Amino acid sequence: MTEQIVDKIKHGYRLGRKDNLNFLLEDNLESLCEGANELRRYFKGNQAGLCTIINGRSGKCSEDCKFCAQSHCHSTGIDIYGFLDPKEISDDCGKQKEKGVHRYSIVTAGRSLTGKDFEKALAAYKKISDEYQMHLCASHGLLTSEQFQRLYDSGVRHYHCNLETSKAFFPKICTTHTWKEKVENIQRAKAAGLKICSGGIMGMGESWEDRLDMAVSLSELQVDSIPLNMLMPIQGTPLQDRKQLCEEEILRIIAIFRFINPEADIRLAAGRLLMEHSGRRAFLSGANAALTGDMLTTSGNNTKQDIEMLKEIGYTI
Repeated sequence: MTEQIVDKIKHGYRLGRKDNLNFLLEDNLESLCEGANELRRYFKGNQAGLCTIINGRSGKCSEDCKFCAQSHCHSTGIDIYGFLDPKEISDDCGKQKEKGVHRYSIVTAGRSLTGKDFEKALAAYKKISDEYQMHLCASHGLLTSEQFQRLYDSGVRHYHCNLETSKAFFPKICTTHTWKEKVENIQRAKAAGLKICSGGIMGMGESWEDRLDMAVSLSELQVDSIPLNMLMPIQGTPLQDRKQLCEEEILRIIAIFRFINPEADIRLAAGRLLMEHSGRRAFLSGANAALTGDMLTTSGNNTKQDIEMLKEIGYTI
């Protein structure tokens, strides 16, 4: 079954809502991961993409996302600060490039980024673009078409806006903005010429059907990169007592997203530490990219070790 579907996908077929996707949940994990790895090799080759992010503005977020340490609704004890100086951001980008990272993103808490903070972000992107020729991604919430155009003009080529989960489950994790608003935001970014980085968080209480639904939604939106986060429960948030996913669940999730989005970068993000050897098996189960370094309010992975591990299993960076 899996081998036949892999062959169909390689010849142009795309799985969607019209298909019975139960095989993704029921097939033997090893054969499913082998199929996902074959699709990864066929569509993406052996090149691995490494991205790192900087928390450009921390805390006091107006939104109530249950997973987030930065929401004003939660008491998590995180650092709170305003938008960083553009030079500080640019200097950090230079250090990350020296480590081997080739995509850099500024991430800010909040519903959107406006006023002086948005102007600082533009200045930082322009400075980075001029000095380092780094691939730039931005993550600033819900923006206008004009703002997306200004980001593009400042050197940004990717925009990050996670769907987080399925349309049906979304209201259970956030009530201050909607899943539809996120989709419309992605569409505005695409209209400005930006490539899209959009994924979500697994392990928040969603069902396997929710995970399938989100994978199909991302396929329908034709996103370019899909960051997969595994919930790392943070004390002080409503999800602090959620049970963490096991490696077998994580590997099946990665394989699912590769089967449904064969041409996208499947990017490991938060939660890699839940797997042995920083997710080594995941890169042989459909994943081909990763966030590296510190990730907002949770610890990330050492970039040097990531590069060594990826090269050991046959990737080029």
